Amino acid sequence: MNQKLTPATIGLLTLPPLLWAGNAIVGRLVRDAVPPMTLNLLRWSIAMLILLPLGRRLFASDALRSNWRRFALLGLLGIGLYNSLQYLALQSSTPINVTLVAAGMPVWMLLIGALFFGVKVGRQQVIGAAMSIVGVLVVLCRGEWSQLAAMRLVAGDLYMILATIAWSFYSWLLTRQNDPPAVRADWAAFLLAQVIYGVLWSGAFAGVEWAGGAVAVHWSWTVAAALLYVAIGPAIIAFRCWGAGVQRAGPSVGAFFSNLTPLFAAMMSSAFLGELPHLYHGVAFALIVGGIVFSSRRKAG
Repeated sequence: MNQKLTPATIGLLTLPPLLWAGNAIVGRLVRDAVPPMTLNLLRWSIAMLILLPLGRRLFASDALRSNWRRFALLGLLGIGLYNSLQYLALQSSTPINVTLVAAGMPVWMLLIGALFFGVKVGRQQVIGAAMSIVGVLVVLCRGEWSQLAAMRLVAGDLYMILATIAWSFYSWLLTRQNDPPAVRADWAAFLLAQVIYGVLWSGAFAGVEWAGGAVAVHWSWTVAAALLYVAIGPAIIAFRCWGAGVQRAGPSVGAFFSNLTPLFAAMMSSAFLGELPHLYHGVAFALIVGGIVFSSRRKAG
């Protein structure tokens, strides 16, 4: 049962978007110091080391081996693909654009749910999804509709669209299978099971990157601090707060809070990167959030 929003619940649902926006900023800051696939591998390797003592209950059961297909797929979609593609997107796109494109995630949730998981989509959801799609198009064309004919997309925007599709499949798969009770009841064990396989996938992607010659990491205290942040904040703390917040308020309310990420990214970009948001960013954000709010409204009576 969903509970009314309390200050504590609002805090739980607001902190993850703030941390995820920071993840986009940090990924942009260190893009010349750490190759994207290597950054993802280092991030989740550190997170795995932190989670090992917290999720030790995982090793008391046979879940990691007996459910290996499920955890390997979740690790591929949620950790290997989504995060690698996001860091790759930040090589050529800005944190504001990346997070705004990602804010169209509910659209992909609806489409993938209807096409692959047999979930019916109502009229309000279609209208809300259309508003969100327009918002994403505003970002992709940089606020100039004349560009839609040529559709001159930055590579990072396309990578982020692929990332959102991967995350949508990941999210639906989370709701479609029952995990062993000992693992599902322990957030650290459940995350650790995914991270272990996710690190393997991330290592494979990084290996391809290294084979292409992108192996140099320019170490500094800034890079070290960035790695600790993305491993602890967006990976572990955000996941824990998000799970607790959604349990209290429900996924529909949580979806609205997730769209605070581009707003936070715009504020951080202005403060740390000197990348001032434009009017079209505000228009896109309003359309995306408006679409989510409209689609989640219930009919009167």
